[in-house]
Amino acid sequence: MPDTLSNRLRAYAEVAGQLDVDAVVLVPGPNFTRALGQSFMSHERPFLVVVPADKPPAALVPNLELGSWQSTGFEGAVFDWRDQTGYQDAFAGLLKHLNITSLAVEGQVMRVFVHHALKSAQPDLRIIDGEREISALRMIKTPQDVAALRKAVEISERALHRTLETIKLGQSEKQIEQMLVRMMFEEGADNLSFTPIVAAGENSARPHAHARHDYQVKAGDALLFDFGAKADGFTADITRTVFLDHVSDEARDVYDTVLRANLAGLDVTRAGVTAHEIDDVVTSVLEASPYADRIRTKTGHGLGREVHEAPYIMRGNQMALPAGTVYTNEPGLYELGNFGVRIEDDVLVTEDGYETLTRFPKELMVIPC
Repeated sequence: MPDTLSNRLRAYAEVAGQLDVDAVVLVPGPNFTRALGQSFMSHERPFLVVVPADKPPAALVPNLELGSWQSTGFEGAVFDWRDQTGYQDAFAGLLKHLNITSLAVEGQVMRVFVHHALKSAQPDLRIIDGEREISALRMIKTPQDVAALRKAVEISERALHRTLETIKLGQSEKQIEQMLVRMMFEEGADNLSFTPIVAAGENSARPHAHARHDYQVKAGDALLFDFGAKADGFTADITRTVFLDHVSDEARDVYDTVLRANLAGLDVTRAGVTAHEIDDVVTSVLEASPYADRIRTKTGHGLGREVHEAPYIMRGNQMALPAGTVYTNEPGLYELGNFGVRIEDDVLVTEDGYETLTRFPKELMVIPC
């Protein structure tokens, strides 16, 4: 099916039918961008597209966005409003035009004041949370999506190679983080996927650590990088853990355990495998090691327009992964007060296996500095 605006909107109309509601509502965010092919800001002005199951779509658009809106090629009715007059009359006009009684919304994205404006315009309107079904349309990546992800990963990996060449003992975590950010933009990033995690020594044992100004890296430190560039609307998410100057026997053994877990997850990856099965295999390797008490996280999550999206790779999630899914395989072991190790790949699920979009070496790396 061609990747056209009408075909993308038709997919949301089908979701409305599946959920037994009259329409699906999208607000600025990753689903909105996917549907319209253009990104719009989420701010204090309500902005939404309503896609009915069996009627033409309609939109509520801030007047100041109309110039940009026209470039989307949207052909449905548009109800615009100005700051000077407020938006409530536009909501009333939109719902009167649509003549619907029920909606599915993005429960993790729609803000409360937009929900209230819908209910104020039509108090008997039934609103349900369709987040899972709406966002599931993003799970299967198109060839264009994969190309963008590949670009984001390649930018990120070039930046990490360049950053590692600059590291010297005595630098602060913050200095190293700033170099990594600079390198990502120099290599062509549109933006950052998220604020990088650059954590050394005992800070590496905190899965979501923040780089410190007041800690200077020293010989023997584990140095964990969790980061990613954003390119063409898609995010990379990569983690590598290196060691500075030398590595202890304990750290070497922990690293080997995490790497074996990562590889075990790849070995079972193929279309149709469940998120539960991947996590169970990965976590079982960690649990069978002497370091089982250092397990703190699930195996991973989906990756695309958002850094964290469906599917979530964890025990109990029986969702089968179709070909075209991209997920992160990121086992880790963390001992607070000591150090942590995480190895994270971005993995494309294929019909007969997988492709790792990340190519940065995974064998244990000791940085001479």
